Amino acid sequence: MKKLILILSCAFTVSAFAQSTVNITTSQYATQKQAGTLDHTKNYFFTDAPVAGTTVHYTGGERSPSSICSCMVTLDSTFTLAMAPNDDGSTPLISIPFAFNMYGVNYNSLYINNNGNISFGTTYSTFTANPFPDSSYQMVAPFWADVDTRGTGAVYYKITPTSMIVKWEAVGYYSTMTDKVNTFQLVITDGTDPILPAGTNVSFCYGDMQWTTGAASSGINGFNGVPATVGINQGNGVDYFQVGRFDTAGVAFDGPYNNNDQVDWLDNQGMYFNTAITGNIPPVIINNNICDTIDVYTGDTTRSISYDVAHFVIGASTPEIDQAVSVSLSSDEPGAFTFTKTMNDPTYQQFDCEFSAVGLPEGLYHVTVIATDNGTPVRSTTRTIIIRTHYDASMATGITEIDPANSLSIYPNPSAGNITIKHSYNLTSNPVVTMVDVLGKTVLTSALTSNQQTIDINALPQGIYFATIISKDGISKTMKIVRK
Repeated sequence: MKKLILILSCAFTVSAFAQSTVNITTSQYATQKQAGTLDHTKNYFFTDAPVAGTTVHYTGGERSPSSICSCMVTLDSTFTLAMAPNDDGSTPLISIPFAFNMYGVNYNSLYINNNGNISFGTTYSTFTANPFPDSSYQMVAPFWADVDTRGTGAVYYKITPTSMIVKWEAVGYYSTMTDKVNTFQLVITDGTDPILPAGTNVSFCYGDMQWTTGAASSGINGFNGVPATVGINQGNGVDYFQVGRFDTAGVAFDGPYNNNDQVDWLDNQGMYFNTAITGNIPPVIINNNICDTIDVYTGDTTRSISYDVAHFVIGASTPEIDQAVSVSLSSDEPGAFTFTKTMNDPTYQQFDCEFSAVGLPEGLYHVTVIATDNGTPVRSTTRTIIIRTHYDASMATGITEIDPANSLSIYPNPSAGNITIKHSYNLTSNPVVTMVDVLGKTVLTSALTSNQQTIDINALPQGIYFATIISKDGISKTMKIVRK
């Protein structure tokens, strides 16, 4: 069984610099990468990389908001641009005002590498990911792959007294491809910051993940070739955790150490780790779309109950290859909570869960997940999911907002397929309806060419959406819609 050990400084130095460094210009590097003549046993250092100058803060509108998954922090002006658009670049050494404990070693500085990871002691230009454990690399990797921000996207970070957030926002892949983008986030803390659940100091969180592999890693249109790696690796061959390796589109996932997996499984996932524990590492609980509280909006339950049910997925994985994990789930309202086991690999268990608010008074309810491994000593991880029920009378048959100039009705709501939008907007103002999901992703856009128009939402999954009608004169209204 894998044991954690305290890494001495000399051992860290050997592992962190296991690869020899080659000095090279960015143009020379680009030529060799395109030709496929780079030495993958070397770590390349760009001699003409831009020197850090004036700090550049994010200046766009707020990005990646979420009313469900609070682990995906909204990108705003408090974030700093990590690097100019680049391929395989890294930041200068960044000091952090807290100690980040990674398998018994405290770090107060780090590098952000464009290719989906942070490192300590040296930068990494490596764009083709290896599985963990790997003695050549020491990194925390929410998504180690060939990120290329020259075409689209950027990497930002934010430092607080006890945490650091790094966001790869809508980044493309090599070579300057923009047809698919990935959004993902890393949080590291000193173990006390409330941004993460108690007892953890690392978080990976994902938005929409659309690609896995660049062309220089044998990828074709963003897929296949060498898979991307998600995990944490100390570089000593002993201390590591691999979430999985991803190389195709789709939602299939069979655990961290089995077949390569499909990248859409990561969409909206949140996962937490504690790298400060020595000895046997406890299991990791992975949850889709939930980081703290699930809100369930109820209405006229005599008409429909589908929108009164919260649907979510819970997974639990063991860091060690040769261990097994067992999981128990319970609720303080057992009659409302049901689950089905959908994955039963020794290293990974997964459950589709439902919590029905039908007939329940407004208030807070809880689902408790306990994951236990069979290591020495036995370790357990407990996670409590809060479900907050609301009564929303407007969800009973439809929603209407009255405005003398621009009245708006959307019905039926909830809807099983089509909705009708009735409004009094002036059609010469070219009103448009845009629907977004709870993660802020646009799922439908349609011009409104009449004052009563039917919109087909059959293709949308069940859930809560927000419809915004806006005209060219700037008048807009937003209403909540439930697709049942």
